[in-house]
Amino acid sequence: MPTLVLHGDDDQIVPIAASALRSSKLVRNATLKIYPGAPHGLAYTHKDQLNADLLAFLEKGIVP
Repeated sequence: MPTLVLHGDDDQIVPIAASALRSSKLVRNATLKIYPGAPHGLAYTHKDQLNADLLAFLEKGIVP
């Protein structure tokens, strides 16, 4: 199942190296999107970009 992994590179709560970088390598067909300067709450601070990325991922027909 294609998977979209989103993470900010300035997340001080969940370090990117210990989470998104590893999980995107472990999950087959994963796509990693890194938000430069984004904190842990990127769903709030970068909501417009996040929503655009989610829609683009879905519009590719990746999700059944």
